[in-house]
Amino acid sequence: MSAVPEPTTATGHPDPHEPDTSSPATRGAYQGRHREYDGRHRADPDGLSVWTTAQSTGPVQRRGRYVPESVKHPARMLPAIAAHAITAYTEPGDLVLDPMCGIGTTLVEAVHAGRDAFGIEYEPQWSNIADANIRHAHDHGATGRASVIRGDATRLMSLVPKALTGQVALVVTSPPYGPTVHGLVRPGADGVVKYDDRYNDGEDKGNLAYRDLTGLTDGFAQILAGCATLLRPGGIVVVTARPWRKHTELIDLPSAVIAAGRRAGLVPTERCVALLAAVRDDHLVARPSFFQLQQVRKARVAGMPMHLIAHEDVLIFTKRPSPQDSAGVVA
Repeated sequence: MSAVPEPTTATGHPDPHEPDTSSPATRGAYQGRHREYDGRHRADPDGLSVWTTAQSTGPVQRRGRYVPESVKHPARMLPAIAAHAITAYTEPGDLVLDPMCGIGTTLVEAVHAGRDAFGIEYEPQWSNIADANIRHAHDHGATGRASVIRGDATRLMSLVPKALTGQVALVVTSPPYGPTVHGLVRPGADGVVKYDDRYNDGEDKGNLAYRDLTGLTDGFAQILAGCATLLRPGGIVVVTARPWRKHTELIDLPSAVIAAGRRAGLVPTERCVALLAAVRDDHLVARPSFFQLQQVRKARVAGMPMHLIAHEDVLIFTKRPSPQDSAGVVA
């Protein structure tokens, strides 16, 4: 399938993951591509590893389901990705965890699906919005329970009640990417102005987003080790990780996440693809971020045949059996 970029402009992007559809020149070409998000993202009955999680855009998926302040977070997970994982890997009443929950996307989708959930968030700004999103979900009929714990997820077991050890059915999370990938843009006197591209005011470097790739994966391995302790037997960890480009160099974050998971005592079992493009008959309609699109355009002008990245890797882990578990297995 060929990836066909949505109509875009270099200014006025309302969302880093979505094209500009506000101008008369692009509005006509975009008719019919926004479909309302209804929350019903079921696992494919054929067990396909490609998740069609961008049939509608991020703003459409969040509209009315999340509080407006949610747009300020620089790296929001698509609700359809979290919803698909929760539906595919859990049953109603199960407990779901996101140790880096941001504005609470995983938690919101869990409670709407009748699951219970809790999350950890380092930045007070985002944990407050996550709380607001959970209240908003309950106001709109969500039946699951959810809460947010403020703290550093690299010390997960010091934050979570011991009673939850071995109780978590599913972990859904994503590592941070940093300001080179996300943010919003608007036109300025000297061109495009970038904003809402940081996790905090820049003074507190405790956030993993401000570490280099080695530091990021080290911290993420600590987080996953805590998750492994909280998992129940047969529990699943789902990590979405997107490769990105920095100065045209491809940063292979998914492979780094797999290595971090192994170090944390987890076993990689699946590698799926969550599309960041809509499936339209015989082609894909890409939904690139402004920054990805800009990188590709610059590379092509320079003669490099670069292509848009139109997916996130979805890495599925299970907990490595303990010696006690293995002792009960008969060969």
